[in-house]
Amino acid sequence: MDWKNLPSGGGGIEDRRGGGGVPGGGIAIGGIGGLIIALVAMFFGIDPGAILGGGDGGQTQTQTQTQSQAQAQSQSSAATDESYQFMDRIMTSTNGVWGGIFKQAGRTYTPARLVLYTRGTQGGCGVASSASGPFYCPLDNKVYIDTNFFSTMQRQLGGGGDFAYSYVVAHEVGHHVQNELGIADQVEREQRSARSEAQANQASVRLELQADCFAGVWGNRVKDQAKITQADVQNAINTAQAIGDDNLQRQGAGRVVPDSFTHGSSQQRIKWFTTGFQTGDPNKCDTFNQNYNQL
Repeated sequence: MDWKNLPSGGGGIEDRRGGGGVPGGGIAIGGIGGLIIALVAMFFGIDPGAILGGGDGGQTQTQTQTQSQAQAQSQSSAATDESYQFMDRIMTSTNGVWGGIFKQAGRTYTPARLVLYTRGTQGGCGVASSASGPFYCPLDNKVYIDTNFFSTMQRQLGGGGDFAYSYVVAHEVGHHVQNELGIADQVEREQRSARSEAQANQASVRLELQADCFAGVWGNRVKDQAKITQADVQNAINTAQAIGDDNLQRQGAGRVVPDSFTHGSSQQRIKWFTTGFQTGDPNKCDTFNQNYNQL
């Protein structure tokens, strides 16, 4: 993948790296259900604080000033920072693709923003920490990523590559698209009225698989410009396989509990990412009007 062929300058990046983290450490998640959320939240999810209804969007004046100073220092060296440039081009591209899709449909798209941080930071959904993994906060329309996650991704998932990393970002922007379309609110209402935890989890799986498909749509729309190769696609597929709930549960607990899935199985994640990438059509990403067992 030649990501430097993608447009730049419209990523809406807040660079908070080097800020030294946030006092308090991160979002506290307790109980067995919390452990499952914490595990899968490390791999492409909406912020666990938002899922659990936790977090405080407020900041102290000192925290705000510290973040502003760190952001100014980080952005001053961004011209020579390849990680920043990579993120800027991927975000600019994803926002551009979805802006065009919305325009064709007669809708207005509000671009997502991206927060880069190290260790921890404060956001609209509460405190983000490295343990949270990449996530989208619907309360402030921002994607949060500790760029050290990509090293963890390569080391622990046995995968990597620029397109696989781009898949991470595009998946989170996919959640922003769902927020823009009102899908996220619809799923939240469905989860609140669910008759069981398993039913609520199924709604989450549908949401996550659609975000995978939306990531694939973006990949399709830029594959010529970014010179995405079959090897690049395979890297993304390998990542989708590695982050399936069944694979994560097998590695973490030694057994698979389908009713507790919140993101989808490896097979499902591959299927929906591939659907988006092969068609480039967001209308093919309807995971909500299908029999759950056929997803």
